[in-house]
Amino acid sequence: MTALGALSPTRTAAPAAPGFGAAVRAEWIKTWTVRSTGWSLTAMFVLGAGLTALVCALAAEDLAAGTTGEPVGAFLTWGMMFAQVTAIVLGTLAVTSEYGTGMIRATLAANPRRGTVLAAKAVVLTGTLFVAGTVTALAGYLAGNWFLDREGIGVALSDDGVLRSLYGSGLYMAGLGLFAAAVGLLVRHTAAALSIVLGLVFVVGNMVMLLPDAWGEWATKLMPGNAGGRIATPESFNPMLLDPWVGFAVFAAEIAVLLAIAAASFSRRDA
Repeated sequence: MTALGALSPTRTAAPAAPGFGAAVRAEWIKTWTVRSTGWSLTAMFVLGAGLTALVCALAAEDLAAGTTGEPVGAFLTWGMMFAQVTAIVLGTLAVTSEYGTGMIRATLAANPRRGTVLAAKAVVLTGTLFVAGTVTALAGYLAGNWFLDREGIGVALSDDGVLRSLYGSGLYMAGLGLFAAAVGLLVRHTAAALSIVLGLVFVVGNMVMLLPDAWGEWATKLMPGNAGGRIATPESFNPMLLDPWVGFAVFAAEIAVLLAIAAASFSRRDA
């Protein structure tokens, strides 16, 4: 009996899955060791801050003369309309690049808790885009407002809606990244996910206003880009849009629903 007991195999406990902190560190390393992250954030800054400065420089004289008919505040984050493309790209690649390379299988082998993996991706993505979006909007405001000040129509940081639009730009970029990531998780293909999100934000969001009567008005207000983007500008070119925080609440609800669907799909499908 003693000999048989000595020869019997011993059971070892399975290694515990990494915790949330370890998952966040892993996602941070994956995010910042690929070139697409640096290029995307550089493009965000160039488009967001650079185009804001350029359009303010070109429009300052006409704005001062009152010939444009547009509110001055609408130009202070003008470049963020184009910078949002980079947030969509980064959010999409945060998910689809792992499926394209097959690295998602290694990720789930190292941490089989899919909810933890998804939450860690969301934390790293939103944190990165919020900081980048806010810094970009602030740089654009400082550069663009310099040209407006020269014409005597500068807008102070303490003026209504200005500070909100700067950190609101960060919130909007983070929200767009999450929205794109959720779509990427559902379709698992970079080109398809980019086509869907860019189409919704830039094409469908403008086309729905052609619907008749109140249908077009409310569809325009509720489209993700229109609802979320209002928080990123002190004054809007489009008076039909929802108030900034109401619109962002609608946008956040749309993201939450889409993320819930994506998370359910992620937990059930094979990698």
